[in-house]
Amino acid sequence: MATGIILAVILVLVFPVAVALSGAVASGILGFFLKQTGETVNEGSELIELNR
Repeated sequence: MATGIILAVILVLVFPVAVALSGAVASGILGFFLKQTGETVNEGSELIELNR
């Protein structure tokens, strides 16, 4: 019985943190590649220089 309660507490504490961290990592990777693609596709545009 105690093992089940301990396991439930660990799952309640660990799962939200793991989901948030994996989402943050995925967002960082996606943002990096989208920024790189946007700069490549729009090379020579005056708008790219205004963002820096």
